Amino acid sequence: MNTANFPWLTTIILLPIAASLLIPIIPDKEGKTVRWYSLIVGLIDFALIVYAFYTGYDFSNPDLQLVESYPWVPQLDLNWSVGADGLSMPLIILTGFITTLAILAAWPVTFKPKLFYFLILAMYGGQIAVFAVQDMLLFFLVWELELVPIYFLLSIWGGKRRQYAATKFILYTAGGSLFILLSALTMGFYGDTVTFDMRAIALKDFALNFQLALYAGFLIAYAVKLPIIPLHTWLPDAHGEATAPVHMLLAGILLKMGGYALVRMNAQMLPDAHAYFAPVFVVLGVVNIIYAALTSFAQRNLKRKIAYSSISHMGFVMIGIASFTDLGLSGAVLQMVSHGLIGASLFFLVGATYDRTHTLMLDEMGGVAKRMPKIFAMFTTCSMASLALPGMSGFVAELMVFVGFATSDAYSSTFKVIVVFLMAVGVILTPIYLLSMLREIFYGKENEELVSHQALIDAEPREVFIIACLLIPIIGIGFYPKLLTQMYDATTVQLTARLRDSVPTLAQQQEKTLKVSLNAPKIGN
Repeated sequence: MNTANFPWLTTIILLPIAASLLIPIIPDKEGKTVRWYSLIVGLIDFALIVYAFYTGYDFSNPDLQLVESYPWVPQLDLNWSVGADGLSMPLIILTGFITTLAILAAWPVTFKPKLFYFLILAMYGGQIAVFAVQDMLLFFLVWELELVPIYFLLSIWGGKRRQYAATKFILYTAGGSLFILLSALTMGFYGDTVTFDMRAIALKDFALNFQLALYAGFLIAYAVKLPIIPLHTWLPDAHGEATAPVHMLLAGILLKMGGYALVRMNAQMLPDAHAYFAPVFVVLGVVNIIYAALTSFAQRNLKRKIAYSSISHMGFVMIGIASFTDLGLSGAVLQMVSHGLIGASLFFLVGATYDRTHTLMLDEMGGVAKRMPKIFAMFTTCSMASLALPGMSGFVAELMVFVGFATSDAYSSTFKVIVVFLMAVGVILTPIYLLSMLREIFYGKENEELVSHQALIDAEPREVFIIACLLIPIIGIGFYPKLLTQMYDATTVQLTARLRDSVPTLAQQQEKTLKVSLNAPKIGN
């Protein structure tokens, strides 16, 4: 087989979707055959992802690779167009990895197992497509595709308020998606030629005011998905009602779609507008970090506490995107991957703990460490990763964003000092609420009824295996970040150079038109 011409990305996207269509005809009432079938499909697709990038991807090439394009609606230049570069490739690998582990995490599901695994596999292909497609209208379609499985996974298998959480999720995300469609159509029809190819659109000479309007439209849509405060309220509700495997998909992959799209479309395709919006990005990122950390500290529901922690960590992604430095943007991409691994591990452990204690309220927990030492050890280790302990991937990612922003010459010294100080406050708040959480769950005041409960069994081998699979890359990246950064550095360096070209010509206008509470950027060198 000629690996150079083989349609790798199309196969990787369509395989789980096609496999999901066969699930209804599998003769299996209890779900035992279906879960093994789904796991095998997930493993095969993940193996194809790894093999495709191992054999056909050049890390030193910043441009799109594994490119495929097939005519769909020639009159509109609408094609099935896919490709991968340093921005999308790490997230495609992350999607395959997290989704396969989520399938294994769903092993106890016995209610409507065929429908559950059908939705998981359909979502698998849809999420990979979001990171791979290179056509604006096609991007909108696959973006919408992955919303449907999540809605049903929440509304059917969620907690007591699952209908409310699922409805809120679909209203927020579908409402934001309208801005993607409107912006995509506007960009595609702009100028003398009609095209929805992202590379062709990026070459169009958009007027500055037009860029700003498009940028604002995309920002609203992706602010919902990242999420950015105040468009974040769907996330704690969704996490509060989701099951463990759905948690893993939400925290591990779904939030990263928002960060990826902000880099791909807002920054890469509209660089002049990005120079205007960058200070706003930074301010919103700081708000995310501080507000969500304080809110997490106040939460008594375990799932909602971790959910707000996720929102806080996404603030570093925003600041890295707006840093105008190679190091800052590299840290933003690393933070997305790192949080995908850490968030998935924490939410899986929250689900495992709930299965045993049957409560999410910290006030009702306490003193279970002696009965569940393995879960205690895994929960503690993953929490250390979340609070950015040195030697873990979160530490490296946040440090890169810190240093990248602090060394940026696109902002005034005063602005940088204030932002770095507030980022540091957020970093200090994180261990406070995470360590207090661990203390209340495992070493708080003992709930005698809970501690004596027969269901408090320790972690099963399946659960230990899932956490081990997540901790290996978390620790590996923490000790050797180049393991990941070498995959995308060429692309982020090229993108940063393009973004920096837009700073000098716009900086003086920025100071006049952007009225933020802090100093606007000064003229870059």
